[in-house]
Amino acid sequence: MAASGEPGRQKQEEVAAVVVVGSCMTDLVSLTSRLPKTGETIHGHKFFIGFGGKGANQCVQAARLGAKTSMVCKVGKDSFGNNYIENLKQNGISTEFAYQTEDAATGTASIIVNEEGQNIIVIVAGANLLLNSDDLRGAAGAVSSARVVICQLEVTPAASLEALTLARSRGVKTLFNPAPAAADLDPRFYALSDVFCCNESEAEILTGLPVSSPADAGKAALVLVGRGCQVVIITLGAEGCVMLSQSEPVPKYIPTEKVKAVDTTGAGDSFVGALAFYLAYYPSLSMEEMLRRSNFIAAVSVQAAGTQSSYPHRKDLPLHLF
Repeated sequence: MAASGEPGRQKQEEVAAVVVVGSCMTDLVSLTSRLPKTGETIHGHKFFIGFGGKGANQCVQAARLGAKTSMVCKVGKDSFGNNYIENLKQNGISTEFAYQTEDAATGTASIIVNEEGQNIIVIVAGANLLLNSDDLRGAAGAVSSARVVICQLEVTPAASLEALTLARSRGVKTLFNPAPAAADLDPRFYALSDVFCCNESEAEILTGLPVSSPADAGKAALVLVGRGCQVVIITLGAEGCVMLSQSEPVPKYIPTEKVKAVDTTGAGDSFVGALAFYLAYYPSLSMEEMLRRSNFIAAVSVQAAGTQSSYPHRKDLPLHLF
């Protein structure tokens, strides 16, 4: 290891194992007793501003479990953007490729959460949509030397495709979360995904099949595997998840323990971040065991309010997870 007086060499040696190419959003959260109907104004009882965005959420959860991480993203040259970069640093995430632009505001998510922990969300992607090929070229070294690269769809599909293509060409494992989902998803995403992870509503949009049970999820997963994914995981919230792979074409249901949900916002991202951590650092574990542990971590996250603020750190989790 380099001596403390050689920060340049030290930085080079600390290669990020998990690289996330994705979104940063400032969450504007209102807590209410129930979700409002169309045209209705209701009183909420609490408001707070938090850090979100699927990409950064996933990166933060992986980092809190002990992964060496790097975030490839774009925020505005505004107070939300400055605060976001500081937040990444505080979570031990490399911000070398956290770009800032004056051409758009930092992305925002307006979130309303009811007493059952259910939510409705409106996102304005802003600067996230300006992450481009030049930015990715700048981060090509980090992407190429990672063990796992994660992408989603809160940046442009072109940016995610480019990142996945580069990762795949260098033998880096790809984890793709098609969220928010679009029915006309570019077919290349399926072929470029070593692990394709979506929730039940995203699976419905992508396949046109209803997904309201593990059996339904198995049918949808068959369709997705047929499109070229190596492994498909469909998360089912409190019900756990279903997995299917090219090598094991029979759907496998992995339940999760029942917990009292306080706020489910970002639970899917906690799951994806945890899964990336296990893929990067525990590659000899079976996929089923990785999913069981990721389920557990996501279940911990729903028992606290907020998005990243609810994500557990390694030191607060049972030793059997590591």
